[in-house]
Amino acid sequence: MSESSVSQQRRRFLRVMGSIPLLAAAPRVALSADTPLRRVIPATGEQVPVIGMGTWGTFDIGASAPKRTQRAEVMRRFLAAGGTLIDSSPMYGSSEENIGYSLAKLGGADSFSATKVWILGRERGVEQMRESMRLWGVQRFDLMQIHNFLDWETHLVTLREWKEAGLVRYIGITTSHGRRAADMARVIRSEPAFDFVQLTYNLADRDAERTLLPLAADHGKAVIVNRPFRRRQLINAVRHAPLPGFAAEIGCETWPQLLLKFIVSHPAVTCAIPATSQPDHMSENMAACYGPLPDDKQRRELLQYFARI
Repeated sequence: MSESSVSQQRRRFLRVMGSIPLLAAAPRVALSADTPLRRVIPATGEQVPVIGMGTWGTFDIGASAPKRTQRAEVMRRFLAAGGTLIDSSPMYGSSEENIGYSLAKLGGADSFSATKVWILGRERGVEQMRESMRLWGVQRFDLMQIHNFLDWETHLVTLREWKEAGLVRYIGITTSHGRRAADMARVIRSEPAFDFVQLTYNLADRDAERTLLPLAADHGKAVIVNRPFRRRQLINAVRHAPLPGFAAEIGCETWPQLLLKFIVSHPAVTCAIPATSQPDHMSENMAACYGPLPDDKQRRELLQYFARI
């Protein structure tokens, strides 16, 4: 992110600060300080931890034995810290294969499997999803999402059938980078078959606050947030700045933890999916799954603080 684009984002923050509606306390479930914060999936009442694991760019490592060992350790730390939701896509190169490798290496560890269909045509979609099952080593997916709206109406017919047959538990649709927001809004309003939507939301990309997040809440859609760090752009933007004073009050020792807690403190967000190739960074990310979340006052303070950095 260039200095000029960062400055533009910050100026925009200041302009809209006064129009941000107050947020109610984010609904969450935590049995104790030692259990991860969870959010409810509206379609069923099932709960998932608020921090999941993305795999874009981090598990696309081919068959490199040292890298596979490292990624298996990333996944081990994720699961050991209470994480469950792992998100991928056929678009992500060898990521699905390496997820399957890591899960097998960990003894078939329990997880919430979420991937996508990303191809044109019904039959090719079926073939792709079955190949994803093979690569992951699963008999069904917890969540199958239509990636970036590609041939979405065709795949939705198949996914309804797969859900009825027990091959998928939930159906979703995705977008990223703020693209196709109008299409996502229409789908949320008009298509009850989608249990999940996935979109971009972070400290700098907050357009979803205006329409998509309120719509998702109103229509009972679980929300997965991608690009929580803008692929490290946000971390790089704040790396030399001290944490705001309230960070310690909510258990944040690092900026990545605070950036994640900002996202999942929005009551419409179900889960954020940061991606990392480093085991220590995974442990750092998962710390955001514990302890208090910022309240509305602290969210505003963070936005103001970021605008001054």
